[in-house]
Amino acid sequence: MVRRTRAEMEETRATLLATARKVFSEVGYAETSMDDLTAQAGLTRGALYHHFGDKKGLLAAVVAQIDDEMDERLQAISDSAEDPWEGFCHRCRAYLEMALEHEFQRIVLRDARAVLGGASPDAQRHCVNSMQQLIGNLIQQGVVEDVDPEGLASIIYGSLAEAAFWIAEGEEGDKRLEQGIRALNLLLRGLRRPA
Repeated sequence: MVRRTRAEMEETRATLLATARKVFSEVGYAETSMDDLTAQAGLTRGALYHHFGDKKGLLAAVVAQIDDEMDERLQAISDSAEDPWEGFCHRCRAYLEMALEHEFQRIVLRDARAVLGGASPDAQRHCVNSMQQLIGNLIQQGVVEDVDPEGLASIIYGSLAEAAFWIAEGEEGDKRLEQGIRALNLLLRGLRRPA
């Protein structure tokens, strides 16, 4: 038995992830054959089983990778905003807009929900914690009403997640996005402390 180096193992894992992401995005999880996927990757089913356990484990890893990238994009919106409130609002809108991005829609909002039951508890907790910090800062600055930041973050995250599913499931995604953003703007206005 040939022992593979750590770098070779990481390369194999990365190849499987990249191939799965491409194939899941193109044909969907249900229509993806493990034999076709591993053949496209130039690897064996054994490599897939070794790194991810099974096809469902591979989907979970792809979803985690996409979630991490989305987190980075959303954080960049917050970090680059001159005004923290506008940055928070733009970040929330951007999340809803991502529901129309093909890869996010197909893999995370459709396949992951159907196969994995949605986002992992760790991913959800991370999103709520990130939002909680932003809300806590806005409360300290006197921009948002004084309320428990964790509770408010949970409500906003839940609302955004469900709205994203609603946008992704509809035939008229653009129209649903527009309606969702109008509803989000109303919700966000209600958070502001009167001047």
